[in-house]
Amino acid sequence: MDDLTALLNNRNGFYGFESALHVFPLETDGEEIGVIDWNDHRLWIDCYDDLAHNAIFFAEDVFGGQFCIKQDGIYTFDPETGSFDYLAPDINEWCKQILEDYEILTGYPLANAWQKKYGSIPAGYRLVPKIPFVAGGEYEPDNLYLEKSAVAMKARANIALQIRDVPDGSNIQLRLIDRD
Repeated sequence: MDDLTALLNNRNGFYGFESALHVFPLETDGEEIGVIDWNDHRLWIDCYDDLAHNAIFFAEDVFGGQFCIKQDGIYTFDPETGSFDYLAPDINEWCKQILEDYEILTGYPLANAWQKKYGSIPAGYRLVPKIPFVAGGEYEPDNLYLEKSAVAMKARANIALQIRDVPDGSNIQLRLIDRD
């Protein structure tokens, strides 16, 4: 947690790689939500039941995939599956990995292609697949639309909960829900 505090003291929130990476500021300022409010369980975390607990979410890729701190390091959190994957032991190593593999970890090539076709990504928005990636959706600009980050996380929590106990490689049938 001290590493995150140091990062935010040095640069209190930012967008990088043509908005493909979004590091939240500490506190909310206007339309720019901060780490404190982003981690309010009522915003989106509780929509995942217990899948998204025990982490501090501090950044997101262009698709809304989360970067978070857990007890033993930095993890990614997939909003469609609700799964965590270990990435780095600390913030410094996370920064190094982002710089070395930004195309994969941030979604930069697709963010770039989408923005060339449709325009810039506004603050607080992410690119969300029309057909979820977990259901075979293509990593192509035409399969993406703009959505507010919290709205996108809530919608994909529904997907994660529907498939949480389905073995990899199985056929899935998703139920659509009304959005608030």
